[in-house]
Amino acid sequence: MTKQRPLIAGNWKMNGLKADGLALARAVKGGAAGISAELLVCPPATLLAGAGEVLAGSPVGLGGQDCAAGAPGAHTGDIAAVMLADLGCRYVIVGHSERRSDHGETDASVRAKAEAALGAGLIPIVCLGETEAQRDRGEALTVVARQLAGSLPQQSNAANTVVAYEPVWAIGTGRTPSNADIVAVHGHLRRELTKRSSEAAGIRLLYGGSVKPGNAKEILGLADVNGALIGGASLKAEDFLAIARSCPM
Repeated sequence: MTKQRPLIAGNWKMNGLKADGLALARAVKGGAAGISAELLVCPPATLLAGAGEVLAGSPVGLGGQDCAAGAPGAHTGDIAAVMLADLGCRYVIVGHSERRSDHGETDASVRAKAEAALGAGLIPIVCLGETEAQRDRGEALTVVARQLAGSLPQQSNAANTVVAYEPVWAIGTGRTPSNADIVAVHGHLRRELTKRSSEAAGIRLLYGGSVKPGNAKEILGLADVNGALIGGASLKAEDFLAIARSCPM
């Protein structure tokens, strides 16, 4: 299997007004030189156009935080995947646990969004992860395997799709699983991807959930961890860039 370049993606979530959002984009761009990992920022929709202009010509990619499953039309408040591509996005996050829990998204709806992303030439970052109750019941591996099977488009492969494992109980809490827990889940996901097809076997697996400069090097050095999806730490350019510099060469 060809070694994949690590991806460090920043999910800004629902944060940032115009002035501070564009300042953050400029700071990330200004510190990106010499970083071997692929860098990506996913601002809220209101900042995509401005951030795209700031990042144009830089090594920092642009991504959306969500997309609609359908084509453009009468869907008030939604954003079609082709609209994100038109703004210069290369990636889009789909199925984040906050959307699964707050907006009732299912594996089937996440898969439909990922398929729309692929149809628009975007790379979906398909998120999955267990709740604390599911982990306490010993169901973590079963849950993530089920989410993977239900959320990943059939045509997904190492070139067009990324998977992000984010244990729900670790997102924004300051808690992280043990290294053994992360390795167990990522290893299980890798085996499930390998079973799907040789094309899917090399899909990059990102870890997300309270990744910080202080723990990034250890986490990013674990087996089958091909990068990270960063939440809170991506809102400070120095922290985000420090995490990116922690990637093994």
